[in-house]
Amino acid sequence: MRSVALLTLSAALFAAAAAPARADVVTDWNVASFDVMNAANVGGAPGARALAIVHVAMADAVNAVQNRYTRYAHKGALQPSASAEVAASSAARSALLALFPAQRARIDAAYAAATAGVADGPAKDTGIKVGEEASAAVLADRANDDSSVPDTYRPITAPGNWVPTTPPLTAQYARAKPWGFDKADRFRPGPPPELSSAQYARDYNETKDLGGVRSTQRTAAQSDAVKFWSQTNLGLSWHQAARQLATARQMNLADCSRTFALMSLGVANTFIVDWDAKFHYNFWRPVTAIRNGDQDNNPATERDAGWTPLNATPMHPEYPSQAAIIAGTASALLGQALGDRNAGPVTVTDSADPKLTRNFAGIAALADEHRLVRIWGGIHFRSSLEASERMGRALAEHAVQTLYTPVR
Repeated sequence: MRSVALLTLSAALFAAAAAPARADVVTDWNVASFDVMNAANVGGAPGARALAIVHVAMADAVNAVQNRYTRYAHKGALQPSASAEVAASSAARSALLALFPAQRARIDAAYAAATAGVADGPAKDTGIKVGEEASAAVLADRANDDSSVPDTYRPITAPGNWVPTTPPLTAQYARAKPWGFDKADRFRPGPPPELSSAQYARDYNETKDLGGVRSTQRTAAQSDAVKFWSQTNLGLSWHQAARQLATARQMNLADCSRTFALMSLGVANTFIVDWDAKFHYNFWRPVTAIRNGDQDNNPATERDAGWTPLNATPMHPEYPSQAAIIAGTASALLGQALGDRNAGPVTVTDSADPKLTRNFAGIAALADEHRLVRIWGGIHFRSSLEASERMGRALAEHAVQTLYTPVR
């Protein structure tokens, strides 16, 4: 009887190690991470940083077990007998607990659900250890990334001139350490168009005509799109799309964890390279430009003293566009991962009202609207969107070529 029991136990352990790991452990933790961040009221650049830490830790943990792709921070020995699913869940749990300790109950509930079907034993125990080590390595890598240094932004003004008194959003990210390269200015674009140029006049008049509250040229459909694409939906939409596409393609665990790691760190990088460029050029927003159209030395830009944008103007400079860099980066990375730039269809859902959705034939169409609403809402110029799109694609190309590359 003892030998039969040992054989049964050995067979069970072998099955736990050898059975294909489900990709939805990654998408489940993606949902759980947003739930935790919402409860902690964290979004924007800090939220993107947190998601990158979680997904990079998960991908490192999975590849410490399966060794399909190179790892980002975890350099420990391979553990092929461990449960890759448990390793991924342990990494996510450890990362989230370090970032959001007050949300322990939510995090532990998600971990219990994720590991409930895995039998106790060496495969599970080793998976837990691998995940904790991967999380610790990624957190150590980001411990001194300067994302939480004091805000010392200095408004550029002359004595006696009024400037906005609300500090810009997370200005310190202009000096933060990027993921996978050394300096934030590596992808900095050239300057915005000269105010006296025909290109600037084109941009100015397009946004003035389409983006104002009283615009008669913007369509009802465009207005609806502007209202949907609030700040909170910009990053969330790409994670929703990635979850849908990963599920539809039935991605295996290694490929899914890589896809989410690349996309998450790519989006985190957009806040760093964009903020670097924004605060380097300090270019004015349309609401300032259009109300001062008589001061730009361009005869083709007529002033509108009472012009107001449909979209509330974000509290940071105009050039480049954060929304457009996210769209360029995320769409390119998803297209690379799926081998199809037009992969779809995808549906994105409003963060506050699940009854509000938008449907797209593919990720290229999602990216296009993601960018253009910034003109329709009156908070960006077209040249900024074009430069940002190029920046996003360059970021994505660098990530794919240098991070989580296939193990030969």
